[in-house]
Amino acid sequence: MSVLIVIPARYASTRYPGKPLAELTGATGKTRTLIERSWRAACDVDGVDRVVVATDDDRIKEAAEGFGAEVVMTSTECANGTERCAEAHAALGGNFEVVVNLQGDAPLTPPWFIEDLVNGLKAAPDMGLATPVLRCDGATLNSLLQDRREGRVGGTTAVFAADHSALYFSKEVIPFQSGAYEDADDTPVFHHVGVYAYRPDALAAYPDWPVGPLETLEGLEQLRFLENGRKILCVVVEARGREFWELNNPQDMLKIESMMHKMGLE
Repeated sequence: MSVLIVIPARYASTRYPGKPLAELTGATGKTRTLIERSWRAACDVDGVDRVVVATDDDRIKEAAEGFGAEVVMTSTECANGTERCAEAHAALGGNFEVVVNLQGDAPLTPPWFIEDLVNGLKAAPDMGLATPVLRCDGATLNSLLQDRREGRVGGTTAVFAADHSALYFSKEVIPFQSGAYEDADDTPVFHHVGVYAYRPDALAAYPDWPVGPLETLEGLEQLRFLENGRKILCVVVEARGREFWELNNPQDMLKIESMMHKMGLE
């Protein structure tokens, strides 16, 4: 199956304006923008036919072309990354069998997360969308809870049924749990990894579906699928010793750089 990775990137982020061009310094002292690090992560994925950056901003276009990325210009009217991926896929001819949305704020996404995601979607013909989830260890769960206590939106969590179809996604920490966990403990909480793999018909239909109250309240684009009666496959991925975090707030810069240094990432 032909696979396209789209990296949607907009400059006007509500919580972090200019986020795609924020610079992160790796373990070797090399400084690269967030959008370049996300593009490099996409290029490391096996079995991908094409990688593009989709943006509506000339500053991001110029930066992306400067480090060698292919850029597709999209409308300023795109409400989220999924709508931007739909527009980019259509602009490229709409002929790919799987379209992956690798959001530009997750440069620590390991290649096997995306490889497992694509394989999971291929094996589930009744699903129009698949997304990875990662079981939280105690350290990650405690960090998520601390963000909420301090009024920050940290990572997103997910709950799913026995067949791995999604029940709900939230920026709150779900499910509720009252226990205390040591850093290395497994927990019952799954961190949603902000990557999506779509079948083209579901992706093309998405912009025409109504936006529901849950998507509006949570600010999570994938809830539009659930609110319109569409199933989402949650693919459980393994960390394999890698730490994972998304850049949601300016405060996350130091956390991600610390993780990169610990893992020896350039």
